[in-house]
Amino acid sequence: MRELGRGFGYLVKGQRWVAQHGKQFGWGLLPGLITLVLYAGALVALVLWGTDLVSWATPFADDWSDPWSDLFRGFLTALLFALALLLSVVTFTAVTLVIGEPFYESLSEQVDISVAGFAPESGLPLWRELLVSVRDSLRIVVRAAVWGVLLFGLGFLPVVGQTVIPVVGFFVTGFFLVEELTAVALARRGVRLRDRLALLRARKTLAWGFGAPLAVFFLVPFVAVFLMPGAVAGATLMARDLMGETSDDPDDPDNADDPDGAADPADPAGTAGGGAGVTGAVGGAPHPAGGGAPTGR
Repeated sequence: MRELGRGFGYLVKGQRWVAQHGKQFGWGLLPGLITLVLYAGALVALVLWGTDLVSWATPFADDWSDPWSDLFRGFLTALLFALALLLSVVTFTAVTLVIGEPFYESLSEQVDISVAGFAPESGLPLWRELLVSVRDSLRIVVRAAVWGVLLFGLGFLPVVGQTVIPVVGFFVTGFFLVEELTAVALARRGVRLRDRLALLRARKTLAWGFGAPLAVFFLVPFVAVFLMPGAVAGATLMARDLMGETSDDPDDPDNADDPDGAADPADPAGTAGGGAGVTGAVGGAPHPAGGGAPTGR
């Protein structure tokens, strides 16, 4: 329960950070608004022409007697729209992050600077960062889509499908949202996709505390637009936790446990939270004096 609360705390702290930095919040809204317009247009088109699409894809049902043909196609249309809504929630973050790469990179860097005095840099040119971001986002979307189809099928189970499965769906969606959001900060530290997933799997409860509530909020796209800047800020703070980094910020949860910033006697190397495993995989931890992290991609 402590890790769940800690994860939710990062979500709240991120929203508080952007509220205190109005300029960053304003710029951070633009990518979400662009994505919202694109998704709204796609969903409206699906509502208008979804039935025609299903009819075109099921010519074998033309000869069925009434009402079976209409019922079958109506079910498929509803299924198609439900899957589109699920994918829109899962992919909204990925698409928004790709569109807003420069905006969110800048916002994440400012969060690092505000709590530690410096921001690690990947050392990669912008075009390469965009390419890596798109590639990793596609991999996450494929994973999320597989889970989405599986959970949607399980949703037809009596009782369990209407109670347990929706809750599981929010936790699964939340996990993937957290991966996408923390990728902004972790990629600057040279942490590759498989290592990011390993970090989050090692602390699933922390990720769920941040991502599950966000998945609920993101069901309303307009709300998602306003929460995205704060979500990126909060995910940056969480990324610092995952990497075992501390700061001079008195509100930092790590410092709350150790106000003097001293190393944990049980973990003198400061590797709590899985930081050592990942830094070893990518070639080293971020330079404490402000130098760029090894790229390792």
